[in-house]
Amino acid sequence: MSPTLTQIDWFIVLVFLFCVLALGLSLRSNIKTAADFFQAGRTLPMWISAVALAAASIGAQELIATVAAGAQYGFAAAQFFVIASIPPLLFAALYIVPALVNSGARTVPEYLSQRFDRKTGLLNAYCFALATIGGAGLSLYLMASLFHAMHVFDVLFYSFGVPRTLVFTFVVLLAAAVVLIYVLFAGLAASILNQAVQFLVIVAAFFPVAFIGLRNIGGFSALKAALPAAVSLHKSSASISLIALAAGLVLSAGYWCTDFRILQFAMAAKDADSARRIPLIAAAVRLVIPLLLVLSGAIAISLPTPQSSTVVREENAAIIHEITVVPRDAAEGRGLVPARADATGAPLHDTTGQSLLDYDRTAPAILMHLLPTGLLGLGVAALLAALMSSLAASVTAFNAVFTFDLARRAIEEDDSDRRAIKAGRWSSVVFMALAAGAAFALATCNAIDLSFADTLLLFFALVSAPQLATLLLGIFTRRTTARGAFSGLVAAITVALLHYGLALPEGVKPGLHGGWIFPLISYPVFLAVCFWTAAFAFLANLLVTTAVSLFLTPGFNREPDNLVQIKTRAKSKARAAIVAWWKRPETFAAAVLLAAVALSIYFF
Repeated sequence: MSPTLTQIDWFIVLVFLFCVLALGLSLRSNIKTAADFFQAGRTLPMWISAVALAAASIGAQELIATVAAGAQYGFAAAQFFVIASIPPLLFAALYIVPALVNSGARTVPEYLSQRFDRKTGLLNAYCFALATIGGAGLSLYLMASLFHAMHVFDVLFYSFGVPRTLVFTFVVLLAAAVVLIYVLFAGLAASILNQAVQFLVIVAAFFPVAFIGLRNIGGFSALKAALPAAVSLHKSSASISLIALAAGLVLSAGYWCTDFRILQFAMAAKDADSARRIPLIAAAVRLVIPLLLVLSGAIAISLPTPQSSTVVREENAAIIHEITVVPRDAAEGRGLVPARADATGAPLHDTTGQSLLDYDRTAPAILMHLLPTGLLGLGVAALLAALMSSLAASVTAFNAVFTFDLARRAIEEDDSDRRAIKAGRWSSVVFMALAAGAAFALATCNAIDLSFADTLLLFFALVSAPQLATLLLGIFTRRTTARGAFSGLVAAITVALLHYGLALPEGVKPGLHGGWIFPLISYPVFLAVCFWTAAFAFLANLLVTTAVSLFLTPGFNREPDNLVQIKTRAKSKARAAIVAWWKRPETFAAAVLLAAVALSIYFF
């Protein structure tokens, strides 16, 4: 079951890495101002930025989690990862992004500083910086651990006499070094163009997987018939779909509307109209690509489980025994999803004796199993592309926040592009060093029992949800004050951490899954912990901000006509009236939303 990469496979991987580096280096001469480095000069074509945004939303954790959810929950996973993400993304495109772009802010914390005050922007910036470093380190750790478990690089390491224990270090340093090189040379422009390339690599790898898998199963109807028996659900599929849809809407709202790692691609557009269309195009793309990943996961759980076998045949008067030995974790898994194993390689079982499945290994398992010889390198390149895409989005967002928010006063003292670019490059180096250090620290303690999907949900609940109410109240109301916004943000962060520390899923020990303060509240699954953590954080922010603002005189750093969406929408109403209805962003958004509703009904 260990994949054997041929020379063609290694060639594909090397070509991918060469193209990524060459593309970044070729843009070096275009970096002359701070806008060129941090905002790609605001000159890149709209469709490239839209593809980059879609690629950033399918990073390492998202790709692995989406395929894993397809294997674990079947097409009900489409409700969470595909359908539920569309309404928040469309809302961000039509209302959030125009307000950010019209304000002239280069980052989300900078907008909060303009709309409220410096301390609110700084609090948001520090929270974002810490969460981004931790998220990048966790992505590096999880993906490097996955490559180590796949044994992809074993033959290469053995051929050079290097122990395979260094595979983890190799993957971490390779991904970090490649991304850091092209970001240092060309900033956001290199990140956007490379993410477009990485997006195409992911599609090129998973499209033949879905095609070959459907052909092996017998078509889409045969897959749907096989799924109920293959996917283990404790509730009806309709109930799972409703839960996934509701949780997806709540958890993804904060991600799409507040996460600067995603919004930076739209904020780099040349004007507000282009900025609105970039997330709209990305939303249309997300109707197809994540669905392809869910389909791949469903195929993986539905294919026959590999077993060791012996075939006896006679050839030229000789009896030949062909023995195929399958590892125990693969043989005791389900379909192509292997069982979880302990340090000795023995599969783990639950209290009923059933094997515990390692859903995070679904994506590499189906890539390595279904891609023909000579294209395995494409599967490896796709996994590396997902990791690099999430890293690139994180590092470019971090260096912008550090330069324009955390180091703002130092930059303002010497208002020069050269100083800003230098700060951005040095902060990129520091970020990557901290992220790699976090990955090695996690490997050393070896105490991470969160899956890719769990870490993604936890990020939504603890990072994105607490700041959602602050941004919405700032954009849509004039009555919200600086003191109210700061108080609400502090309250939301406190409530999120408090609930996460008191809540724990059933049958799980206190730790990263919750209950690290005291397991006072019990939930059936970890999804419920994240769902209610996000909901309570949002409500706490909304109530505290509103209450404090009502008892204080409204105050702004400057007249917020271009900071409040009500004014922005009123000013653009006359221009929108002369545009044909089929060319308006609202019409395109309505079409994407109708398509999402149709898919939701189909997979319900």
